[in-house]
Amino acid sequence: MVDVVVLGSMAFDSLETPFGKVDMALGGSATYAATAASLFVKPGIVSIVGTDFPEEHSKFLESRGIDLKGVEHAEGKTFYWKGKYGFDINAAETLDVQLNVVEGFKPKVPEEYKNADYLFLGNFEPAIQKSVLEQMAKRPKLVVSDTMNYYIEKDREAVLEMVKLSDIALMNDGEARQLFKTSSLVEAAKEILKLDSKIAIIKKGEHGCIFMTKDSFFSAPGYPLEKVVDPTGAGDSFAGTLIGYLAKTGDLSDENVRKAIVYASAVASYNAEGFSLDNLKKISLEDIDKRVNEFKKIVEF
Repeated sequence: MVDVVVLGSMAFDSLETPFGKVDMALGGSATYAATAASLFVKPGIVSIVGTDFPEEHSKFLESRGIDLKGVEHAEGKTFYWKGKYGFDINAAETLDVQLNVVEGFKPKVPEEYKNADYLFLGNFEPAIQKSVLEQMAKRPKLVVSDTMNYYIEKDREAVLEMVKLSDIALMNDGEARQLFKTSSLVEAAKEILKLDSKIAIIKKGEHGCIFMTKDSFFSAPGYPLEKVVDPTGAGDSFAGTLIGYLAKTGDLSDENVRKAIVYASAVASYNAEGFSLDNLKKISLEDIDKRVNEFKKIVEF
């Protein structure tokens, strides 16, 4: 049995930043989130890849204790994304997207996953996210969902429904403003809570994130990186760490969620210092604890 079920894409990424470029690197929201979560617990991935997906990538994920029973291998090519970042590292220019086997994907949750207490619904169509949630044998203790501007533009009402079905609705600042048609992130967070989400977390890239419940507010800073090499997957690494830490501790109190956010920010910052999963492959819990302690010093006054 797995501790956390992770729905999301497994992909090949080709990208260029001011600090270099990579071609056909391992990527995808499920890949980043599950790898980050594996620092704390045992995740299982629900996704799809093509016949061109290298066995070495699967072996790496399995070496991290990640279960791949929920990954479908279909005839065809794996999802592909090509992008470019300028010196505004928060904004990616998409040069090419090839859905390939993701098109028409109907996820099947393995029996061994259906009683998991923690579920992360990564970037996918809201209908696919809802399908995975409905396949769980019982309501998980914690459902975390993510979204992206493409789905907000395509089907805003379906995105709003997934926010309502989630305990924690993650989104970045641009997505929050777009979804709730407001320039105020505090107002957007309040709207998330009105939709029955217990917690609203709005990511602000290098500027950290805000956390809000009906009774509390917390603002976490971003870690001051000298050089952001590649921000791809930072948001998914954040999400995977968040749910992984909460699953490991089993504590969903406000205080512990705040700790989980800082751990998530630490892992995401490491991720952004290298291409693809290069840094996630290398960091240890000791590295993460060191950066968490640096976060504590940053916010003391």
